[in-house]
Amino acid sequence: MTGAEIEINAELVHALLADQHPDLAGLPLREVPGGWGNQMWRLGDELAVRMPRMEGVPELLRKECRWLPVLAPRLPLPVPTPVRIGEPSARFPRPWSVMTWVRGEPLDSTSISRGDHAADALAGFLRALHVEAPAEAPDSADRGAHPKKCTDGFEDFLRAIAPGGLAADVRAVRDVWGDAVAAAEWQGPPVWLHGDLHPANVVVADGTLSGVVDFDALFAGDPAWDLAAAWLLLPVGAGSRFFEAYGHADEATVRRARGLAALKSLFLILMGQNGDRGLPGGKPTWGPAGRAALDRVLATS
Repeated sequence: MTGAEIEINAELVHALLADQHPDLAGLPLREVPGGWGNQMWRLGDELAVRMPRMEGVPELLRKECRWLPVLAPRLPLPVPTPVRIGEPSARFPRPWSVMTWVRGEPLDSTSISRGDHAADALAGFLRALHVEAPAEAPDSADRGAHPKKCTDGFEDFLRAIAPGGLAADVRAVRDVWGDAVAAAEWQGPPVWLHGDLHPANVVVADGTLSGVVDFDALFAGDPAWDLAAAWLLLPVGAGSRFFEAYGHADEATVRRARGLAALKSLFLILMGQNGDRGLPGGKPTWGPAGRAALDRVLATS
């Protein structure tokens, strides 16, 4: 079955819970808007059901369920952790999961007003996460490489954005990318990475970061891939506070991170553009978030 052939609705989710986890089936169930590879359903006040929409996502789900219990206890911000695993069945041919619910509003639909606090919170989270990963840690097929190996993707994103959709100096964007490509490679051991830190994958409460979600990209590699979040997530002026609090990013790593922030900003703009056109995979809220992030990238040296 493809994602389009499987209708994931409340009746299906309730039936799966009743079949496999009947003690949870009586909790209120309501759909959560958004999501990319997974469709989310809030289960009571404390839990969420994650239902894979697409082929390939089940393996990512199993990766989350394997490693999040290892990582979560040492992380200073709330993250979703697995409570139950749903197995493939005649009703639904893929594994699914019940995770803890992380309270807050996704950053792509709100804003951070306490920039210094958020910078310290993000730095503390990444310091705790970025430790040397074990040999059996997962790698990534499409993330983790030095920027010089991602130039085709950078150019593809830049070309795909509609005229007028960038609202930035294309030459300046290319200069940022060129500087990242010229930066030295990561010399340290592979460290644990969230791998996909952008405004839809963090939540905000009381004006600051209150949690990090969606770890299905989790892998080990160059910390620059996560440090790009300084531009993607934090308001103007908070980036220097973040790097001071993080404490051990050398100049080359910061340069790579800035270029990767430009790359990720272009992706967000492109997905927002697709959403405005009603195309599959489009996320209308991502366009403004991407343009704001790219403005922050270009405002720093």
